[in-house]
Amino acid sequence: MAKIGIDCRIYSTKFTGIGRYTYELTRRLFYLDNKNHYVLFFNNPQYHEYIPPSHNVKKVLVNAAHYSFAEQTRFLRLLLKEKLDLMHFAHFNAPIFYFRPSIVTIHDLIISFFPGKKYSPFKRLAYHFVINSAVRKAKKVIAVSENTKSDIIRHLHVNPEKIEVIYEGIGEEFQKTHNKEIINLTLEKYGIHKPFLLYTGVHRGHKNLLGLIKAFKILLDKYGDRWQLVITGKHDPHYPEIYSAASQPELQQNIIFTDIVPEEDLVNLYSAAALYVHPSFYEGFGFCPLEAMACGTPVAVSRVSSLPEICGKENAAFFDPHDATDMAQQIHKALIDENLRKKLIKNGLERAKDFDWNEVAAKTLELYNKTLDKI
Repeated sequence: MAKIGIDCRIYSTKFTGIGRYTYELTRRLFYLDNKNHYVLFFNNPQYHEYIPPSHNVKKVLVNAAHYSFAEQTRFLRLLLKEKLDLMHFAHFNAPIFYFRPSIVTIHDLIISFFPGKKYSPFKRLAYHFVINSAVRKAKKVIAVSENTKSDIIRHLHVNPEKIEVIYEGIGEEFQKTHNKEIINLTLEKYGIHKPFLLYTGVHRGHKNLLGLIKAFKILLDKYGDRWQLVITGKHDPHYPEIYSAASQPELQQNIIFTDIVPEEDLVNLYSAAALYVHPSFYEGFGFCPLEAMACGTPVAVSRVSSLPEICGKENAAFFDPHDATDMAQQIHKALIDENLRKKLIKNGLERAKDFDWNEVAAKTLELYNKTLDKI
């Protein structure tokens, strides 16, 4: 029996990406493995909310934020106290003086390519130091796509043999809502009264919301006032230019910012959208297009980074995210070409089935055991 630690300091379906990864992985892992002993490291409030599902799962309170002094001291002390055989850092933020065997999951290198306005020069320096330290010391590195693996090799100079690609999954809750009454209540709640394009996610620079708003304006100017654009996600004061662009008189009535929406509303919005659009300049994986596909919605995405790999070239409409005119043209085609729409819906539903959290957990457990065998 081995003692395996998992960093659950980001743990929740309410977080984007990494939080869901940690939640879904641990939720399934312990049903597959009653042999090894697990220690999960939490911050509050998740520590108090989490109930260990079996006798071989223990929780430890850390309360150390990422990039904090406590991460390098208190978290380190707690890790060393547990005397783990293997530690899985579900994100790259690992104490730099932790030298026991570890695995680290790298979801993307967004901060390397698009640091944005949130990260001070100090945080950028800390990021480069910590991520390089984590991948250098790890016995294995999990990449969530082949594209991310290539980025890790090219920019962090990691031996390809050290990297294992394990795709992430799509939750069972993402499936088409057929109840029209529930759909109509959701649309009414957010003031949606036309066929609409949907974007879900954060409002950071690399998500290219400015490009999407420009493309939407081209669409309205050329084809008339026929659609709305619905943008979910938390308002980000670091990017006021997004909201300024959307406040133009000709756009203001047709662009809706919902803020963060509950998950049940999100599924309903996916299901009701005429088209899901993902204009990002960079993604390590890309949950949102797959979630839309699973809800039976046609998808249009950027032809960059991991998106063609994850979505599949026959399952989405692709555009150049740097060219608002091309984006508008591909969006329009996906809105009006019924044959294309049927193809995208059918292919998208099939593609979404390829991403299963149970498979993620099984492959991760297999990697744990292989790594432990070599220690």
